[in-house]
Amino acid sequence: MAVSYAKLWKLLIDKKISKADLRKATGFSSNTLTKMNKGEYVALPVLDKICKHLECDFGDIITHIPNVDGGNKVE
Repeated sequence: MAVSYAKLWKLLIDKKISKADLRKATGFSSNTLTKMNKGEYVALPVLDKICKHLECDFGDIITHIPNVDGGNKVE
């Protein structure tokens, strides 16, 4: 996994917003929510809509997980 949305899930709990309510409010698909639940990448416009709705920044909802298996380093 290369990204974590754990910060987003915690923020939703803190604001008492369900994942389904967030999806409806921002208009992204249930497939996108499934990707996020699996820790997969989603498009930046989706993250932008989430940030606008929650009045936060990208760093408040997503964390990059460095590749720990040693493959594909960017130098």
